[in-house]
Amino acid sequence: MDPHLLRTYVTVARLASFSEAARELGYTQSAVSQHIAALEQDLGAPLLTRRPVAPTAAGERLLEHAGPLLLRLDAARADVVRMVGAPEHGLTLAATPTALGSRALATLPAAGVTLRVLAREEIPAAVAEGGADLGLVDGLTAPNDPLRHPDVAPLTTYGVGEEPVSVLLPETHPLARRDGLRLADLVDARWLDAPGAGLPLAHLRRANGSGGFRPALRYEGTDVRTLTALAAAGHGLTLLPRAVATGVPGAVAVPLVAPRLVHRAELVHGGSPRGAAAAMVDRLLERV
Repeated sequence: MDPHLLRTYVTVARLASFSEAARELGYTQSAVSQHIAALEQDLGAPLLTRRPVAPTAAGERLLEHAGPLLLRLDAARADVVRMVGAPEHGLTLAATPTALGSRALATLPAAGVTLRVLAREEIPAAVAEGGADLGLVDGLTAPNDPLRHPDVAPLTTYGVGEEPVSVLLPETHPLARRDGLRLADLVDARWLDAPGAGLPLAHLRRANGSGGFRPALRYEGTDVRTLTALAAAGHGLTLLPRAVATGVPGAVAVPLVAPRLVHRAELVHGGSPRGAAAAMVDRLLERV
């Protein structure tokens, strides 16, 4: 399939309008119609109804493939451009807030760094498409187990750190005096849902093999201090790397003892890093 036709189809399906798609893509409406007709002829099936504009059953199936296909094409272009034309200085790093531990911070270049704080699921795509030279992703896993990443492109990953996790509770919480806590005993507790700043509740459900972990408050920011302040104020529990959870005013960090889980950080890059990116990779791996 011609990727230009496929990109036009995805845009029309997303906007549910030929005219809006033409404006976004910079084509005439007639050109957009011709693209869709050519793609339908190539596949031998109608992909869109016209009034209203909506995907047919065949069109829905094509959309399932289209996103990953177009992303892989963008990733291939970015990888080649990065290899042949990337400057030897400067570094763009995409990271989650809790992946930026002391080890990673110590390896950052002294100048020329752009730090992009992104959601965990966005970082592999940002690296694959050239929006970042390197990525730092973290998550909850069993010791020495790799994290799960979206299959967006051929990417290289390295484990760069593991540390224990703790439940952050207010000093007055009934469980604050415990020496350790089990995840199974906290299923029905009030939790903070803060996927951009802490460990997502979905990770807890997967680790415990059950539902529960209902959010009492959702925080959509990326500031870890705000998250810990919310926990200290009693708005809900949160699970954090031990180094982040320790020493929060008004709160107590109680170790999670079962199941045996760690906070794991991984470095992500595509192709062969150059310049400042290559230097950071070398320094970070030396410290592992």
